[in-house]
Amino acid sequence: SRAASPPSPLWALPEELLLLICSYLDAQALGRLAQVCRRLRFLSSRDLLWRCMARGCLNSGFTQLGTDLAPGIPVKERVKISQNWRHGRCRRETVLKWKCKQVASFSSSFLMPWMELDDEYLYLSQAENIQAYHLGPEGTGLQRHPQAIFSGHQEDVCRFVLVNSHIVSGGGDGSIVLHKIHGSYSVKFSAHEQEVNCVDFQGGLVVSGSRDRTAKVWSLSTGRVGQCLHTVQTEDRVWSIAISPLLSSFVTGTACCGHTSPLRIWDLESGQLLTSLGTDFNRGAGVLDVFYETPSLLLSCGYDTYIRYWDIRTSTRKCIQEWEEPHDSALYCVRSDKNHMIASGSSYYGVVRLWDKRQTRCLQSFHLSSPTSSPVYCLRFSTTHLYAALASALHVLDFTAP
Repeated sequence: SRAASPPSPLWALPEELLLLICSYLDAQALGRLAQVCRRLRFLSSRDLLWRCMARGCLNSGFTQLGTDLAPGIPVKERVKISQNWRHGRCRRETVLKWKCKQVASFSSSFLMPWMELDDEYLYLSQAENIQAYHLGPEGTGLQRHPQAIFSGHQEDVCRFVLVNSHIVSGGGDGSIVLHKIHGSYSVKFSAHEQEVNCVDFQGGLVVSGSRDRTAKVWSLSTGRVGQCLHTVQTEDRVWSIAISPLLSSFVTGTACCGHTSPLRIWDLESGQLLTSLGTDFNRGAGVLDVFYETPSLLLSCGYDTYIRYWDIRTSTRKCIQEWEEPHDSALYCVRSDKNHMIASGSSYYGVVRLWDKRQTRCLQSFHLSSPTSSPVYCLRFSTTHLYAALASALHVLDFTAP
């Protein structure tokens, strides 16, 4: 009689069944499976298998709601790079240097570089200009000479935002300047009596905050460009400002020199106060940076050395989480991946810290300024790189090449 045929190998099953089986494997097992044959190597690299793992990783490009912020990078690669973020494995480089004014304190006028990132360019403020530096593919490399320069202020740019191919900046000259990135169009208008410390731009509206103790709402719609819609008397210097993603309100972070909360939320349409966040801020505990993750989730940081995480759906009196800077340093900037990771910049020795929201202690620290001390005035990161702007240099941490 004819001998029985050998059983078909497991990988001869239909792809749908193989994917279902592989979905029960962890990262290590998937890596070993990829070494069996070409078909399984291809199958085990499918984004579908790595997506669930990636959503639990640090800075893998997925928000809490599952939105993919980095669709151009394979998910398997992002999971691998995420382990470098968690363990602090990176290559450090100083990519730009510039002359700086003497750094005194946040309340005086001096060069404090600010920056924004998009897929192709890093935009960096240096004195009264904003310069655009081209990034290589997936953030690799940074050209040392700017491809474009945006000017218009008579004094230093304090802060700026990049939204929908437009740059909106506030300067020490009290003005706001709007630039269209791909074109020569620009508009400048006088906004405040003193320096414009912070701006945000969404939905055709600009909000600005100033040392003159006011926050203002401006129209940028056709025929009404530069028209002030509301003036909010904050009774305190405004250091940071952000518009809610719902375009219904905005938050101000102030110097906390009086008896009011340094974090307040205002109605965007009427300019009326909606709510104050927190009840136990110490005098002088000003808020230097704010960041909306979602319409209801907000991060803040400042002079009192804490990162605070607010959920305005549950309580405006107490934050839902907080993390203390371990060396009692003021925190100048904060950003998150809108999921598990937070990055912060400290006032001493250019310290950048990474935090996992699921833990109470700092995850990793990077000292970028030595031997002289400089705050980290601004930081931005992608899934692969972190950029930190100090008083006289721009540093990059490359997590693809430990």
